Amino acid sequence: MAKPGTLYLVPTAIGGDPAAVLPPQTRERLCALTVFIVENPRSARQFLKGAGYPHPLQGIAMLTLDEHTRVSALPDLLAPLLAGRNCGLLSDAGAPAVADPGALLIRLAHERGVPVVPLVGPSALLLALMASGLNGQRFAFHGYLPVRAEERREKLLELEAESRRRDVTQIFIEAPYRNDVLVRAVLEACHDDTLFCIAADLSLPSELISTRRIKDWRRTPLHLDRRPAVFLLYRR
Repeated sequence: MAKPGTLYLVPTAIGGDPAAVLPPQTRERLCALTVFIVENPRSARQFLKGAGYPHPLQGIAMLTLDEHTRVSALPDLLAPLLAGRNCGLLSDAGAPAVADPGALLIRLAHERGVPVVPLVGPSALLLALMASGLNGQRFAFHGYLPVRAEERREKLLELEAESRRRDVTQIFIEAPYRNDVLVRAVLEACHDDTLFCIAADLSLPSELISTRRIKDWRRTPLHLDRRPAVFLLYRR
């Protein structure tokens, strides 16, 4: 039986030039791979091209792992690794398997004895948390909040209360086209003294990171439009 290959978890650029944000060791490992498990083949090819990938893109293997991939299909994605080939796991932006598909495949890799190696690179969630000034010792990521207004309000109040009770920073995201709706909901639902951080366009020249109390955000609200953003909430 062949020795299994290694599954490399390759962070992708969250904005701007991939070559400018990838450490040399990550780029070196990336450029040695010819099999990739990707969230979106088109964006993966764009990333590889921007990162200076040296091999012809027509000659590499790309297997798709997205939100629609069935659990029953995961063994097929693992097959190249079990046959001894190294593979790279790429998400559309940032760290794979963090707020993106991939966790179940990684778990299966561990079960089958496939080495898993995370590579260093951009993560929007960690960049936002680092720059927020909020509690970095205890934090929780909640993904997307409910779309329905009343359910979203209830969730925000729940997160705010839990933040105060457990001294935890609450982190969440939204589809960019609903950013302004979410910000308005936060400003309407939360207490005056709650801290709210908006981290938008991370790693881009237009990057904006600002932490203020809710009462201060209400005086000078920010219109994000469709800028990719991470939101953080903290109340003591």
